[in-house]
Amino acid sequence: MKGRKNLPGNRSDPGWEHGIDVDSTNRRVQCKYCGVIRSGGVYRLKHHLAGTSCKVEACPNVPEEVKQKFIDLLRTHTEESQKKKRSRYGIDDDNDDDEVEQVKKRKGKNTMDVLLPKQKQKNQTTINQIFKKQERDDVCQQICRFLYTSAIPFNCVNNPEFAKMVPMIGKYGVGLKQPSYHEVRETFLKKEVLRTMEMLEEYKVEWSKTGCTIMSDGWTDKKRRSICNFLVNSPKGTVFLASIDTSDISKTAQKVFEMLDDIVERVGEENVVQVVTDNATNYKLAGEYLMEKRKHLFWTPCAAHCIDLILEDFEKKLDVHRVTIEKSRRITTYIYSRTLLLTWLKDFTKGKELIRPAVTHFATTYLTLGCLNENKGALISMFASDKWKSSRFVKADKGKSIESIVMDTRGFWPNVASCLKGALPLIKVLRMVDSDDKPAMGFIYEMDLAKAKIQENFNNVKKSYECIWSIIDQRWESQLHRPLHAAAYFLNPHYHYSPNFKVNVDVKIGLYKCLERMIPDATERVKIDMQIDLFKNAKGLFGIESTVLTRKKKSPGDWWDSYGDECPELKRFAIRVLSLTCSSSGCERNWSEFEMVQTKRRNRLHQQKMNDLVFVMYNLKLKEREAIRDANKAEKIYLDDISSDDEWITEKESPILPERGRWLNILDRTTQQEGHDEDSEDDVDFVPNTFGDACELQSLHLDYLS
Repeated sequence: MKGRKNLPGNRSDPGWEHGIDVDSTNRRVQCKYCGVIRSGGVYRLKHHLAGTSCKVEACPNVPEEVKQKFIDLLRTHTEESQKKKRSRYGIDDDNDDDEVEQVKKRKGKNTMDVLLPKQKQKNQTTINQIFKKQERDDVCQQICRFLYTSAIPFNCVNNPEFAKMVPMIGKYGVGLKQPSYHEVRETFLKKEVLRTMEMLEEYKVEWSKTGCTIMSDGWTDKKRRSICNFLVNSPKGTVFLASIDTSDISKTAQKVFEMLDDIVERVGEENVVQVVTDNATNYKLAGEYLMEKRKHLFWTPCAAHCIDLILEDFEKKLDVHRVTIEKSRRITTYIYSRTLLLTWLKDFTKGKELIRPAVTHFATTYLTLGCLNENKGALISMFASDKWKSSRFVKADKGKSIESIVMDTRGFWPNVASCLKGALPLIKVLRMVDSDDKPAMGFIYEMDLAKAKIQENFNNVKKSYECIWSIIDQRWESQLHRPLHAAAYFLNPHYHYSPNFKVNVDVKIGLYKCLERMIPDATERVKIDMQIDLFKNAKGLFGIESTVLTRKKKSPGDWWDSYGDECPELKRFAIRVLSLTCSSSGCERNWSEFEMVQTKRRNRLHQQKMNDLVFVMYNLKLKEREAIRDANKAEKIYLDDISSDDEWITEKESPILPERGRWLNILDRTTQQEGHDEDSEDDVDFVPNTFGDACELQSLHLDYLS
């Protein structure tokens, strides 16, 4: 029998030509090139010479030809070892190491593995990781070169689809033929559209159970085409259904009605509980036409848009709001149009901004007003500092004017606080209804919470909050006082069992109007009416301990699904009402997908092609977001849990994009400034005149720096 090649007296292993046996007992070997003594015998010496970093550092002095010799030697040895494993477990050579491990598991565990305690498994280093570092660098360099020359954002490598693509290319191996131009824009796009449609089938099952909301809103693309988006919302999530080019259509109430009616037919009238659109007159009339034809659904105006109009009314109708916002606008535009002042500001605020680019354009004015209030001390310190007093800004008329506003601690700053006292409670409600993945129908009717908070903010002084209440009530009565809102308020256990729960005539009328439209069978309506008494009096399942404890813990729809079994007809009705959204914000968030698809370089895309691209892109993103949300088991947010922090108003999931096609205008205006003294009073061609302009200018500046 042939002796082992590493036994004393039989040192036939090629590694011994480059090492010295220092201690045979402890298997300590010294490298001839660097003199380092390491344990592990000749095995680790060979990895030391090859520079694989496998449990030992690389030799810095080894000749290149020796290094390459041992790289080839170790690669051959590793491949032979893998072949033996495959042969032992009956695996073909074309399969990977993962299949070997799976066969091992199917074969059963070793006896010693069962007896010994389990140890934490470490990821096994593959052959490619050891020997193909340079090859990987070359491949990654080519991938990055493609990204650079195509002006593709860096964060696209975080796209889960990118992470799936790379291993599939490697698994295919040598000889993969890239997709052709025609395949990308026709063959595979059509396949992906069909695949996405199949993916949406699971949403349709949910629609039949909980009902759904059709959301619609208009948009104008870079070719000045008027596009109307249609999305469908349910507790499972929002899906993009279609977009219609309305450039050659006069958006009369009749035309809008016809479009909405077609979409309802496509989704299925039995699945649609409500249609949410803008509050414009033509949409309102179209909603009335739709309700006249479709007897079992409702049209409701967008609650987020309605609350935004309330905030706009504050500025238009209340002098203190109008004057304070104008002064605040002057401060932000003055500072953000002068680089030196912006640098000073960040020093005093420790990097905080006065303006916040928001996910939605709603309430941007008051959010920025809140930033000013938070940085009040820093602003006063900056305008009282030696830097300001020794600068030439202090001598200019504009500088003096801005300084007087900031230093007005008895007039301006108390007015800022007063404006926020009236606006922030509404912004909390706005945040709630502006979310399209959390059913908010059961909470929008309780506007009294926001009104009560406003009253509390003004220390119950009636003359201070009466004018604000008047503006809110005017919009509420004309736009948001809807039967669905009233029914959802009545059926929401979060409020129904609260000591402050109030049922007036309007709430009951709204509840029974919903019953009449949504439940055509009179016998079933009578059953529901009888079952409402069990719900009101907390009898049966409604009164057990777990039901009481979870009234404010679970979402209203989930609560009814868990405890409404004794009242099956009422349960189904309550779930369909409480599972609804109350805004069309999802349509507006879809604009960013259109912006990415319809760029200046791609403005020849036909509307159908663009529709297919957005259909695939938007729905895959929604699917991925839903998977992440389910994995994290995120809790639903309700009115009591809402805060006005950066999590809502700062967009992190996608790149900052311009609002409604204003990007080119900003570029044109900012380009005019090139060649001028950035600190000059008279050379500033573009000074943003709204908080929105300032936010976009900041985003443009940050994108340029990055």
